[in-house]
Amino acid sequence: MGTHTGIKTIVLTMDAGGNPFVVHTALLQDENGAVLVDTGIPGQLELIRSVLEKESVAFDQLKQVIITHQDRDHIGSLPEIVEASGGDVQVLAHELAVPYLSGEVPLIKSNKMAPPVRVDVLLQDGDVLPISGGLQVIFTPGHTPEHISLFHIPTKTLISGDALSAQDGVLMPFSPVHTLDHKLAAESIAKLLDFDIETVIAYHGGVVTGGIRERLREILEEVAG
Repeated sequence: MGTHTGIKTIVLTMDAGGNPFVVHTALLQDENGAVLVDTGIPGQLELIRSVLEKESVAFDQLKQVIITHQDRDHIGSLPEIVEASGGDVQVLAHELAVPYLSGEVPLIKSNKMAPPVRVDVLLQDGDVLPISGGLQVIFTPGHTPEHISLFHIPTKTLISGDALSAQDGVLMPFSPVHTLDHKLAAESIAKLLDFDIETVIAYHGGVVTGGIRERLREILEEVAG
């Protein structure tokens, strides 16, 4: 399973046209190397490199990148990471993400083609990846059709992508403006109740701990209303 040596929250503070744009994602480590989830907007290779170094991870220890979904602020720097690694970094994504990431069809929200990247490992709902003691793939469509979240089994940590957000340490629903199918997104949140989640890393909003299941039930009532 890859011996569990940890999951860390990675904060990327990026410059988006002169405005700070902050996202929170995860770095997982075991004896096989490091795995990054999502890559921020385009042009962040040096920032990612420096953030990894702060966590004592050399760039050449990065073995895999897992993509939660196709939005530009998640896949933006993926081509740069793959190129800088000489193709050594494996890309993992849900099988439905492949046409978008490989540049075969336009990204849904921008209607532009992504710079093509090969997806090396196709993920499906329920897959348990042998990363840092076990990382389970949870198919959570709604925000986009191929969206996944990831559950780190040893630490009971959910990497939610954009299936949830957070504000001031409080778990919040998905962004209604940026979510394509609200009904499906609510069903995906309901699915998370099956997991014993103690911590959530929300891409937009950061880390939330404690009372997760109760808060998920409240969110479901909010979005159903």
